[in-house]
Amino acid sequence: MNIQKFHNRKEELAKLKRYLNKEGFDLIIIYGRRRIGKTTLVLEATKNKERIYYLAVEKANLKTFQETCAKRFPEVSKLKEDWEIIFDYLKDKIEVIIIDEFQNLIKENKAILSIFQRIVDTLLQDSNLKLILLGSTVSVITSKVLSYKAPLYGRKSLSLKLKPIRFLEIREFFPKKSIHELIEIYGFADGIPYYLKKIDPTKNFWTWLEEELKIKSFIVDEMDFLLRYEFEDIGTYKSILHAIARGKTKVNEIKDFIGLRRTDISPYLKNLIETEFIKREVPILENKTSRKGRYYLQDNFLTFWFRYIYPNLSSIEEGIFDIKIIKKDYNTYLGLVFEKICREFLIELIKHKKLPMFIRIGKQWGKISKTKETYEIDIVALNENTKEILFCECKWKDGVNAKKSVKELVEKSNYVNWSNNQRKEYFAIFAKSFSRKISEFEGRKVYCFDLSDLEKTAKIHTNCTQ
Repeated sequence: MNIQKFHNRKEELAKLKRYLNKEGFDLIIIYGRRRIGKTTLVLEATKNKERIYYLAVEKANLKTFQETCAKRFPEVSKLKEDWEIIFDYLKDKIEVIIIDEFQNLIKENKAILSIFQRIVDTLLQDSNLKLILLGSTVSVITSKVLSYKAPLYGRKSLSLKLKPIRFLEIREFFPKKSIHELIEIYGFADGIPYYLKKIDPTKNFWTWLEEELKIKSFIVDEMDFLLRYEFEDIGTYKSILHAIARGKTKVNEIKDFIGLRRTDISPYLKNLIETEFIKREVPILENKTSRKGRYYLQDNFLTFWFRYIYPNLSSIEEGIFDIKIIKKDYNTYLGLVFEKICREFLIELIKHKKLPMFIRIGKQWGKISKTKETYEIDIVALNENTKEILFCECKWKDGVNAKKSVKELVEKSNYVNWSNNQRKEYFAIFAKSFSRKISEFEGRKVYCFDLSDLEKTAKIHTNCTQ
């Protein structure tokens, strides 16, 4: 199996193997959005084990599971079609049973969770079998399997939620790419292994993308595939996602963009949050229920698709789409992507004590008092205990004037009402490059980070994880 399939999964792989190699029964739950690499991780971890792998479908799962087991153990075909009888037969003959897309079993048979509870409690507890359940519908797994009200609650040995690979790890997929091209790739694929592995590392990103769109590859149909897996009527969901991708982050802005002024879109937004297509963010100094919340797409691939593919589906299908349409706007788009990268870079610096210890990181926005104007700060990091706060501006530009940028950032920081007269302030500017860096402004510490600094950190991280 290609080792490239396991970039940044070393920690998860090691943890999983520890449970697989110990004595006794274990129930392991692994979940996360589609395309995140759950199946690949588990198959790699169990490749030297006696295992049965079953991919759950929409109907007739018991019958299909029995047929799958019978391919390995023909005697199973003679058993009664019953989950408990089949597991009782297998428990001492196999090391691992993997059931993928477990939420399909739940959807087909509401009693399946109670059945599996009995299997775990009465049949498997004294065995050495490892039962691994994988799920792509995060809301179903968290509410039906991991919730304290769920029949299987308290029986798992391990639960892992797989997340996208961080930007600092994607160099392992593309060791010869420049930091600039890695950011371009990240703007398309985010840290989602399925999409990263689709990109040909031997080709320039734009060359590869143009070829893919000409042949109408997976990119064109991918969003329909993802949405239809979660929803029946995807039209309104598509419109909402398109609105958010175009920068409409408030409820009223979304409704106006899609022309549903009198329709309550709250249920749609709730469903999109539960299925992890979107997320709701509030200013770092507000509580989670704040009315200042904004909606953002969960990953770069979603944003890329709804920003560039969705509006151009007709011309792509007709074979007349010009890649220059994306190229012309891509620098503007990468401003948002760069902000996400800078936040990750900041966390890395804090972990390695290159910056003071900040505990909370987020965005900050609000109204300027006594005016109708608003302010927004890309990243704010703070520590309530030490009263330290860091204000950051992210500029996807070359030749940035650090002094001018910091001066503007200081002005915006004055609108932030937090530990006034007590706090110690720091400032950071992120840019592609600077005309001149500075380290201090009016007695305040200033950090200037450009792509070369990001490149060094990425290389150090890659070397440390190899």
